[in-house]
Amino acid sequence: MKIRYGCELTFEVQNPTPTQCLIDIHPDRRHDIRFEQPTHVIGGAGVTSEADVNGNCLRRFMAPAGVSTVRLLGVLEDSGVPMPSPLYKGGVPVQSLPTDTLIFLNGSRYCETDMLTATAWQLFGHMTPGGSMVQAICDFVNRHISFGYGHARATRTAADAYREQVGVCRDFAHLAITLCRCMNIPARYVNGYLGDIGVPANSAPMDFNAWFEAYIEGGWHTFDARHNELRIGRLPIARGRDAADVPMLQTFGPHTLLSFSVTTEQEIDPDVRVAA
Repeated sequence: MKIRYGCELTFEVQNPTPTQCLIDIHPDRRHDIRFEQPTHVIGGAGVTSEADVNGNCLRRFMAPAGVSTVRLLGVLEDSGVPMPSPLYKGGVPVQSLPTDTLIFLNGSRYCETDMLTATAWQLFGHMTPGGSMVQAICDFVNRHISFGYGHARATRTAADAYREQVGVCRDFAHLAITLCRCMNIPARYVNGYLGDIGVPANSAPMDFNAWFEAYIEGGWHTFDARHNELRIGRLPIARGRDAADVPMLQTFGPHTLLSFSVTTEQEIDPDVRVAA
């Protein structure tokens, strides 16, 4: 199966402003790319590429005063089947965890473990750590939070989402990540492209998606508290402690986001051509 992916972000700044973005397919899936018009800026300066501290593909450029548009388009080969369920994977004791996973047990900007530890242990303390516990956390978060684009708020934390019981996909991910960390299971935030492939189409405009990965037996495994089902065609962009580590667009000065669009759909053109 081939998946067409990409996005277009248009924003305005009043003065020349250093800017960076995380919209490229993550390096661990770049070998599956069959065609790509790389990230470029219309109305702006040249774009450089480097790996950030989490190994994500970071693009940097200087946005001139006025309007700039960042654009990426590509086609990627995918297996066309969901990732296998990690439900029966066991947990890894803290003393046996790899050192580089330990940071994902700590609280972070949007994941306040100190505020939710008592709640997590009350809800899940009777369970054995592992895939079944992580799935139970996903089930709880999926029931507890009511999804709605109108509920989006950039400052909402996991504790806020638990209390308010509303949010968007990043809030589902933040709450599930926090509850996992409280139960001594490393968990990290993932954003990426996820289209309506193999599921009924959603009438809402396509958007970036957020899910998470938990470190259990065998390594990092994918979970999704928002959709709470195995899905086809998850294309990761970036991983970090939470959304603060992986902003799609970051300007080092004020900016106004004028528009954005996201594409993630099954490619039906056998020639794998992408329009400019």
